[in-house]
Amino acid sequence: MQPEIELFGLSLKTFGMCFGLAFVVSGAVVGRRLKELGRPPDWAYEIVFAALIGGLVGARLYWILTNLDEVGDDVIGGVFGGSGLVWFGGLLGGAAGVLLWARRRGMFNLTLLDACSPALAIGYAVGRIGCQLSGDGDYGSATDLPWGMAYPDGVVPTTEIVHPTPIYETVAMCLVAWALWRGRDALRPGLLFACYLVLAGCERFLVEFVRRNEPVLAGLTEAQLLSLVMIAAGGIWLWRAGRSGGIRRERGEPVRAAAASTA
Repeated sequence: MQPEIELFGLSLKTFGMCFGLAFVVSGAVVGRRLKELGRPPDWAYEIVFAALIGGLVGARLYWILTNLDEVGDDVIGGVFGGSGLVWFGGLLGGAAGVLLWARRRGMFNLTLLDACSPALAIGYAVGRIGCQLSGDGDYGSATDLPWGMAYPDGVVPTTEIVHPTPIYETVAMCLVAWALWRGRDALRPGLLFACYLVLAGCERFLVEFVRRNEPVLAGLTEAQLLSLVMIAAGGIWLWRAGRSGGIRRERGEPVRAAAASTA
């Protein structure tokens, strides 16, 4: 673990560094895709900024709503404190921020969702590297598997040998990002994002079985219930598309023309 790095007399948090790097990498992926689609690549970092602001607000609001008892004891600290960021809240808030940007730029369409799908996956993968380096408590339950590890120097330390779930998630979401990028020209508009919902939902649903989160309903954690919503939404989307014309883009259909037609 390396929660902090000293650089030129400054103490830098590795989680924060990876958090920022995730947005930079995501922006680079979106920028390349926008260029392929004949759109200004510079829009990518407008999208990233909108996602960053919306994600921070959403992550914080989600934490507040699910921890009202803690916020009630210290309202100012609860609202403006540095801890308490929830990934699902960040996803919703970031999506809202990007959609508001899209309406202003006239790109409120399915092509935008598809362009962001590989970036969402790789950004999540990079962010989990920060969880691993900082040992922030996102590790899993106890295990005797040979790759289990302890986090004695983490932000949330433990000397118990546990599942290094941030590593699991980084590897899994890198594979998801690769698969989505490879399929970016193969599917009809919107369906790459549907695939992202299914794959990201499955990844989080499965990893929760070795995470330390407590079940809240039917033996499932809150993250698993939200993952099921993602899987269902993406699965229904793909199923309906398959029944109404097919999932794959028609042979010879130009991608740029499809992008323009959804604008």
